[in-house]
Amino acid sequence: MTERTKPWVMRTYSGHSTAVRSNELYRSNLAKGQTGLSIAFDLPTQTGYDPDDPAAAGEVGKVGVPVAHLGHMRQLLDGIPLGSMNTSMTINATAAWLWALYIALAEEQDVDVATLQGTTQNDIVKEYLSRGTYIYAPEPSKRLIVDMIAYAVNHVGKWNPVNVCSYHLQEAGATPAQEIAYALATAIDILDAVRDSGKVDPHQMPTVVGRISFFVNAGVRFIEEIAKMRAFTAMWDEICRSRYGVQDPSLRRFRYGVQVNSLGLTEQQAENNVQRIVLEMLGVTLSADARARAVQLPAWNEALGLPRPWDQQWSLRMQQVLAFESDLLEYPDIFAGSQVMEAKVRELTNAAQGELDDVLSLGGAFNAIEELKSRLVASQSHRVARIESGEQIVVGVNRFTETAPSPLTGEDGIDSILTVDPSVEREMIDDVTAWRAGRDHTAVRDALVELVRVARSDAAEDNIMLPTIALAKAGGTTGEWANALRDVFGVYRAPTGVGSGIAERGEAFAALVERSRTLLETRGAPPKLLVAKPGLDGHSNGAEQIAVAARDAGFEVVYQGIRLSPEEIVAAARDEDVDIVGISILSGSHLALVPRVVLGLAQAGVEAKVVVGGIIPDADAALLRDEGVSAVYTPKDFSLATIVADMLDLIEPVSDVAVGAD
Repeated sequence: MTERTKPWVMRTYSGHSTAVRSNELYRSNLAKGQTGLSIAFDLPTQTGYDPDDPAAAGEVGKVGVPVAHLGHMRQLLDGIPLGSMNTSMTINATAAWLWALYIALAEEQDVDVATLQGTTQNDIVKEYLSRGTYIYAPEPSKRLIVDMIAYAVNHVGKWNPVNVCSYHLQEAGATPAQEIAYALATAIDILDAVRDSGKVDPHQMPTVVGRISFFVNAGVRFIEEIAKMRAFTAMWDEICRSRYGVQDPSLRRFRYGVQVNSLGLTEQQAENNVQRIVLEMLGVTLSADARARAVQLPAWNEALGLPRPWDQQWSLRMQQVLAFESDLLEYPDIFAGSQVMEAKVRELTNAAQGELDDVLSLGGAFNAIEELKSRLVASQSHRVARIESGEQIVVGVNRFTETAPSPLTGEDGIDSILTVDPSVEREMIDDVTAWRAGRDHTAVRDALVELVRVARSDAAEDNIMLPTIALAKAGGTTGEWANALRDVFGVYRAPTGVGSGIAERGEAFAALVERSRTLLETRGAPPKLLVAKPGLDGHSNGAEQIAVAARDAGFEVVYQGIRLSPEEIVAAARDEDVDIVGISILSGSHLALVPRVVLGLAQAGVEAKVVVGGIIPDADAALLRDEGVSAVYTPKDFSLATIVADMLDLIEPVSDVAVGAD
């Protein structure tokens, strides 16, 4: 029988409610043949808040597992052998803290930390550009990353301390060339900082380079995605060799994991997402010379809400059928010598190199956040416009929309997703209160003092991981660690990227511009929209596209970025005297946060209409309308022209009454 290549690590990205419930899910998935863990943390954990912090209200356990202290890490990984498990943690601003909890648990279990295998994502640049779970400004964030790399190389040698993540760049609208260039620019910025830090010996740099891994996206244009990965591989090899002098080919290897594209998953005819996911998987598995080392697939129903264990099993089985039933792993690279593939790789390499050179000329990725963000918003605007015009076909959305009822979903879709029990938040608040009461307060205080001292130090011998691990062992919490560093580093607000719109949107938008102009003429002011992102949800792509589209339609748009409290949104609506408050929320906390905004507006005497967009089940949408929300939009409402027209409908009757009263 033909010898088969070893398959990639198979993961599902998961975590919800509590550490105990997530552990049950992990052990179930491992029993079904999953070969690695991929931990999803909730937004308070990702942004450095304990469950009882007011900023965490409505967000606890919604999009991942809450981990506030070492006790939660014990529960999360109970019965899972850390010495042999390959664990990926999607964590960024608080990566040092979550890694410290993992290390502390391993040491508690007498596991040699040198044997620990896994990855902390730890790519803060893409958080500024797309995902939004940053806390600190670029320079102190870079320092945290450098310290983690230095600690890993010296103590946890099999761990990947950084997983440069182009995945969310594609989700934010990046072209393949931009995805390659911005990720490589981030890696270069980080490696240069490590080299210049004095925290690793010069002879260790090849090892440092060899521990940098990547996490990419793969869209449905899977031939182009194969070429992208081959270009990525070749460009990284050249950077490692020429810029950092790495001679060992194994240390120059482009080591990457992947989750295939979630942006293209649709609420309409959601069953079509199954074939999309399979085709996207081919983009990172067909080419043996550029094959992913780890793959996790989204579930078919992620555009509807949180997937259930059965949905995750389906995605795992897709990988297993490809790896174990097909003959894919019996052959070397099937594209070697292909003139078509080689030409596409050259095209992408040349385009990506031009983008990369441009970013480096701007001072590198960390210095070019505002420019890169603007470029991504513009790219996304063009993508959305192509879908809306029909130039880019999306089956079941703008073409082939006639369908039979789907047996996979209930009548309102609620039966096809996982819902988090609202009592989880109260449970976690009580938990962290009890945890604080039962610990050694002197040990926690001393660890926090040392953490602050090291954070303020520029000395090469001071590494943030040492006091962070000490705090984890002493019983510190996520919020205490993050707040101590907030006191030293301050907090940061990333640029929104919402500037000028796109030049051509077609006849529908021309009609909207005319309606806005009429409003301006009749009342002396254009229609005015406040785009608001409440809570900790940092996924801002939709909010940005609404802001750009409304501006293109003649609205005056106020958009202050992500992570605003309901009170801040009310104050902005009052001070800006807006006609409409458009709330974008994707974390599942709409029922907790939107009513607070509606009530606050009423109490402040603000008469603005409220519209809401997000992944919102029909039953929840009805509840929001009962609370006074004028309209609710979900991913199926892809037409920006229709949404903007609806908002004008909400404004124009009010204006007509006002004009008649004069």
